[in-house]
Amino acid sequence: MSRAIRHASTTVVRAAAQSTLDPSETKKFQLLANKWWDVQGEFAPLHSMNDLRVPFIRCVLVDNLLNVHSSRQLGRPLSGIRILDVGCGGGLLTEPLGRLGADVLGIDPVEDSIRTAELHGSFDPALMERVQYRACTLEELSEEEAEGFDAVVASEVVEHLADLDTFACCCHQVLKPGGSLFITTINKTNLSYALGIVAAERILRIVPAGTHDWEKFISPVDLERLLESSGLFVESVRGMLYNPVTGSWSWTESTAINYALHAVKQREEPPPDCAQSPAAEAHAGEPDPGAGGAPGVGAGHH
Repeated sequence: MSRAIRHASTTVVRAAAQSTLDPSETKKFQLLANKWWDVQGEFAPLHSMNDLRVPFIRCVLVDNLLNVHSSRQLGRPLSGIRILDVGCGGGLLTEPLGRLGADVLGIDPVEDSIRTAELHGSFDPALMERVQYRACTLEELSEEEAEGFDAVVASEVVEHLADLDTFACCCHQVLKPGGSLFITTINKTNLSYALGIVAAERILRIVPAGTHDWEKFISPVDLERLLESSGLFVESVRGMLYNPVTGSWSWTESTAINYALHAVKQREEPPPDCAQSPAAEAHAGEPDPGAGGAPGVGAGHH
């Protein structure tokens, strides 16, 4: 493994001066860059998570943007909508959003993952007319794509970032007024540590050991506070439950482990100053007492 890590460290990873990027996190995903589309492999929980997150995103966007984008194609309810998929990995979520008709840009700092996404997408030329990929950070893109997207998706990403304040500010910057932000992540509770790390990584080995750092998990309350400080206001939060026996996900009332969040950029609010953004650690909450659930499996980027 040490030889693989040394080799991975030579892979080009793009970063910005003020960055959400955590170099230790990129090393993890460099080692897994060619395994994204193995439906039985390390990213199997992310493949099955599409059964929840794709309909969640689709329904919200269709309801919220129906009057804005009147043109609809049969079988493509998201046609005319532009989506940014942050931390897209191998394109596991990017592709199904594109198949729903959206124009999707997937970004990831790990160039090997982007190459994997492009290679997989090349087998469907019609899809690639709507789906594009780019090896870059959100900070780099935000400088040139101000108010360029109807929606931003960051699924199983924020628990791997170094600076959540910069992340939120950049999401605000690239979103159009009234645009939507979708996040799925892991709560910071005693239960998420016991099941999401100890059980999922060390006992059941659903995801590789070391995939997650519990200190980077964030509660829905703290995430909502952080987003609102950047002009992104939470509309809904839903609990997600993973069944390691069936390998499937379901919605649940409990947000003790995994949860999905939808926020909207206010139309009237002036954009915050990203350069003045404080460190994300200032918003880190204390662990909540966990409620019932099953192992939270956010295998990283999607």
